[in-house]
Amino acid sequence: MAAPPITLGIDLGTTSVKAALLRAAPDEPSGFAVLASCARAARAECVLFCFQGREQDVSRILQALHECLAALPRQQLQSVVGIGVSGQMHGVVFWKTGQGCEWIEGGITPVFEPRAVSHLVTWQDGRCSSEFLASLPQPKSHLSVATGFGCATIFWLLKYCPEFLKSYDAAGTIHDYVVAMLCGLPRPLMSDQNAASWGYFNTQSQSWNVEILRSSGFPVHLLPDIAEPGSVAGRTSHMWFEIPEGTEVGVALGDLQASVYSCMAQRTDAGLSSRPPAGIHLPSGTPELGSWPKYFPERKKILSILHRGGYMSSHRSSLSLAGLEVEESTVYSRMIQAAVQQRDTHLTITPTVLGERHVPDQLASVTRISSSDLSLGHVTRALCRGIVQNLHSMLPIQQLQEWGVERVMGSGSALSRNEVLKQEVQRAFPLPVSFGQDVDAAVGAALVMLRRHLNQKES
Repeated sequence: MAAPPITLGIDLGTTSVKAALLRAAPDEPSGFAVLASCARAARAECVLFCFQGREQDVSRILQALHECLAALPRQQLQSVVGIGVSGQMHGVVFWKTGQGCEWIEGGITPVFEPRAVSHLVTWQDGRCSSEFLASLPQPKSHLSVATGFGCATIFWLLKYCPEFLKSYDAAGTIHDYVVAMLCGLPRPLMSDQNAASWGYFNTQSQSWNVEILRSSGFPVHLLPDIAEPGSVAGRTSHMWFEIPEGTEVGVALGDLQASVYSCMAQRTDAGLSSRPPAGIHLPSGTPELGSWPKYFPERKKILSILHRGGYMSSHRSSLSLAGLEVEESTVYSRMIQAAVQQRDTHLTITPTVLGERHVPDQLASVTRISSSDLSLGHVTRALCRGIVQNLHSMLPIQQLQEWGVERVMGSGSALSRNEVLKQEVQRAFPLPVSFGQDVDAAVGAALVMLRRHLNQKES
């Protein structure tokens, strides 16, 4: 009897990289089992002279990825039949076609290292001011353009650093780059999930706003080709950590979609995630509600998305600038421990430090401050409550009930690592709430490829 197929999932997040191995498990309620997983902190943030800029070193991201793969069982890697890749959306990295990486054959296993590649300008980038964004052409899309969106970043570079763009002829998200390098693609390939996150993409026609962009001098040759989520981008051009050459690699997915895909088992579920939004059709008057137009071919899901990723890394960076080297895990665990003991607080925190996509000028605030509510427990409890209340304001319980939602599924490391956030979610949403054990973007990316493989065998 043939062994069950194994797929590899990779997630290139803002602060960490994760890899997971899945196999089919018909006896499990989910239909799959996680054989092994590994996560590594990327520590890829670059120090910039531009205060509003947010960039990451691609070589450090790849180093974390290789460390993850090296920690997975070699024998199971040899049986991988498909690789799914997801990652942080909106951001953009540039490379030179045919020179974007070099495969190093001399070590224990072949690996690829970046060569003619720029830094990754992340979704957190704030260099595009409101005035600059207002000067850009109006997109023909369901999304307005925000700072940190790939197309907005390219417009900014076109105006202020035109010579920089002349050094490259390809662009994509960080996960598009990894897929292109694994497969040796002649042109970058992008799912419509990631294309929507760049702006200037029409999800109805499945096409870039080419004429609008070209008339404004935008370098449209940098726009990747579009592919269906869940489709195959290509095959590995080299053996990679025991994974055979010629293994199928899926087109890169958005981390939000992959994360929620890993936990959505029923059509009456609602998913809560801590990922930036993209690819949503927005009903009039409800700027953060909607259904995914191209989530995956076999299912559409109702979602609410909270734009909050990277807060902890920002706090850690602030401590570092102050000369205090503190491990993020240490800060996080002490905050949560204090807040678990502090069950309630009068302190009120609006946590939108980075604004929201639909209200970019909505900044953070702290109110109802008293001397009795200034302990670490009070502050952390108020922060977690503010995060969940912000999410609840975008997706109130009345709307969930109208849609027939019967259960809330929690995904993402923000919920899995934070007992206080879980308590506040259960407090805000009077529905059955489930926090899955294996619900993250790496698992979701692997699951997409696993189900594709199984469907091919059945047909």
